[in-house]
Amino acid sequence: MVFSSSLFLFYFLPAVLFSYYFAPTKIKNLVIVLFSLFFYAWGAPKYVLMVLIAMTMDYVFAHQIYLSEGKKRKWILTLGLSINIGLLLFFKYANFFVINLNETLSLFGHRPVSFFKVALPIGISFFTFHEMSYLIDVYRKDKPPLKKFTDYAVYILFFPQLIAGPIIRFNEISDQIQNRSSNETIENRLIGFFRFVIGLSKKVLIANVVGQQADIIFSIPNADLSTLNCWIGAIAYTFQIYFDFSGYSDMAIGIARMMGFVFPENFNNPYISKNITEFWTRWHMTLGRWMRDYLYIPLGGNRVKTKARLYFNLSIVFIISGFWHGAAWNFIFWGVFHGVFLILDRLFLIKIFEKIGRLPSIIFTFLITIIGWVFFRSESLKQALFFIKRMFLYHSSDKHLAINSQFWTIMLFALFFSFITTSKWGEIVERKIFTNNYSSQRFIIMSLVCFILFIISVGNITSSGFNPFIYFRF
Repeated sequence: MVFSSSLFLFYFLPAVLFSYYFAPTKIKNLVIVLFSLFFYAWGAPKYVLMVLIAMTMDYVFAHQIYLSEGKKRKWILTLGLSINIGLLLFFKYANFFVINLNETLSLFGHRPVSFFKVALPIGISFFTFHEMSYLIDVYRKDKPPLKKFTDYAVYILFFPQLIAGPIIRFNEISDQIQNRSSNETIENRLIGFFRFVIGLSKKVLIANVVGQQADIIFSIPNADLSTLNCWIGAIAYTFQIYFDFSGYSDMAIGIARMMGFVFPENFNNPYISKNITEFWTRWHMTLGRWMRDYLYIPLGGNRVKTKARLYFNLSIVFIISGFWHGAAWNFIFWGVFHGVFLILDRLFLIKIFEKIGRLPSIIFTFLITIIGWVFFRSESLKQALFFIKRMFLYHSSDKHLAINSQFWTIMLFALFFSFITTSKWGEIVERKIFTNNYSSQRFIIMSLVCFILFIISVGNITSSGFNPFIYFRF
């Protein structure tokens, strides 16, 4: 069920909020769990039982870890993590491994391995990371395990973040799951509604428009691609994925806020980054922190004896990050691509950027990011490499691609909103919109603006059939 659909906006979300607001405090979490199960079952009914079984195992493992001592705790953690990783590898990567195995066997004249095709449960990358966070945080004694299964189910199943994040570590939200009465205020509900509408507008009014054109260009046969079209498609997708994913995150944060939860931020104007290292402190921030705390630091992080080990740690993190996004070589290459630039930053790029100034650094980093997104968007590594080659080796095409004025107008808006915070007045405007300290006048202004944006967004939803969410694939 897509957040930007009429079904969600006019039926599911009102039903959730009405039931939640009027439910007694003791059963509010149960209300969340029941609606979240319905939400997941709507899109993937045959995987509900699998999710519940995996949750139950992790619930038991966490309590056993908490009650155990010594090496036994570590063995239970290892077993729990192995099962979670095993499920993720099977459902998300089994097809990838078998396809590549068969291609290798064919090179040596051997018969291919027969294997049934495994369907991908939606959101498996996200709820698996939540389950792993639960086990690790209990093992580290950051937080004790939740006593009630319904409380634990809220952490795993809460529908705003269930399908596409943000990735919330257990220690960040444990206290809110058990008691959030102080956050359940009229002010928070209004601020949550504002945030939801902002996210909806980013998704519907910007991401959908530029994304539709990006899809057209990336579906053009290689022989018919021109250099100009490649650049238009790459830049369009660069804006699509940002406004699509950050819009989803805004909606998730807004819904949670309306229900008393304060989620961590997931984006912070990533396209104004002066280097790729900074980009990854601004893009998909919750994934970055998850990787840092549960993978990079356990590998040794920055506290290693040699530079070689440091670069090895960075490489491992970003290869896994790329593979986490998708079971295909182009995703792995995308992770390697960013990992290489992170290493180059540490070697010499940041020093060069400091010398050339802020604006050239932002432009160069944005160019690197655009190229990286071509790998992310392409159907294969071969297509990505051809697309990038065509971007930099000029080629014209006899076939004219019609692009309407609406696309160019929205591209200008995307450019403006992506880079608005490069100026001080842009930072001031952003703080006023996203601040928690609203004056009565600002509440009135934001209510009017968000009401208008909501009406326009709904009009676009009902008039357009193009409404995908990119990260639902992962």
